[in-house]
Amino acid sequence: MERREKRQVNRSALRESAFRRYFPASWFSSLGAWMLRFLLGWSAWELTVSATWVGVTAAMMLGPALVLAPWFGILSDRVNPRHGLIASMLVHATIACCGALALWADGFGLPVLMVLALALGVATSGHSPMRLALIPLLVDRAALPSAVGLSATTFNIARILGPALGAALISTAGAATAFALSGLMFVAAALVLLRLHGIGSREPQPREAFYRQFKAGLGYVKGERGIQLVFAFTLLNGLLGRTLVELLPAFAGGFLGGGSGALATLTASAGVGSIAGGLLLARQRADTAHLLSLVAAAIACAALLMCALSLGTTLHRFSALVALLSLVTTVAGTGCQTITQLCLMEAYRGRVLSLWTLLAMGAPAVGSAVIGALTDILGFTPVFAVAGVIGLGLVMLLYSRRHWLSGP
Repeated sequence: MERREKRQVNRSALRESAFRRYFPASWFSSLGAWMLRFLLGWSAWELTVSATWVGVTAAMMLGPALVLAPWFGILSDRVNPRHGLIASMLVHATIACCGALALWADGFGLPVLMVLALALGVATSGHSPMRLALIPLLVDRAALPSAVGLSATTFNIARILGPALGAALISTAGAATAFALSGLMFVAAALVLLRLHGIGSREPQPREAFYRQFKAGLGYVKGERGIQLVFAFTLLNGLLGRTLVELLPAFAGGFLGGGSGALATLTASAGVGSIAGGLLLARQRADTAHLLSLVAAAIACAALLMCALSLGTTLHRFSALVALLSLVTTVAGTGCQTITQLCLMEAYRGRVLSLWTLLAMGAPAVGSAVIGALTDILGFTPVFAVAGVIGLGLVMLLYSRRHWLSGP
């Protein structure tokens, strides 16, 4: 593992010229992505009036990453990640424009929707590893927590604004115009990235077969106990707080007995908590021991909040619990990503971060399926109380291994 910075420093990424020039691209791409996801999900409901098809569409947009993210992680170690992001923006723009053209031509049906959703899933699989590989090349080490936190904040603000903008455009100008505007946002992001000359270049490296590079990445992680520890915290965070956020529709209808209005309130509360968590992480210093303590404390808070769900008997109380849970979950998730970025060797960055992405995305998917099924049998309160107690014990166990982060 590379030598770690011991100084207690906190530097804003916005003081770095390269990051300031990149930051508008992050805003444009995040808004465009959340608009596009909302538009495809809304189109699935509009075409079928079926929750099943809405779920299938969501799976098409998320599923490819579980298979393709490692491949794109290897690719991001081979190429200039800025070039990869530009290609990603152009593919995203093409998907959005195809949606607009299909609507204008009155040819937007279920087959077109499925193709566009799958294409978006593939494009997203390539976008995430490239973005994660590029950010450390834009800032000094001391500003990396700030860069990760600001990126998370941008993402979560866009998660609220993107769907709101898409819904407003649908009601005023039509879905085709909304798709077209989403495409323009991706084009704008690509233009910003094109102006980042001299960023992301790497010295030529011998080209190995992809499977050998993937195996080498796994071998590197196997030899780094500190990264293994952070991966374990990432997995636990996904199984605890992230799982509850994924199950908000069930909580709105089953636990609270509410409708779409209750779900909208809970979703907004989760978004506000995520924004606050991103801003909190952005103010942290580039110290891995400090960040690991923050991650452990955040996941412990998530476990306690899960135990306290029975107190959220009204929409307002439950919304407050969801906001707090989303805040600490975001702190833990972005904290784990930051520690991973600070610890790993540059040659393995894309591959290791693609594995981190698999855990961060896969854990909530598995957790929501398992815990969702258990709540149908045993009820919400006992399942989440037991999960919270077990989670608290696992946090203590993992934190007792914190010396692994300092090496042998």
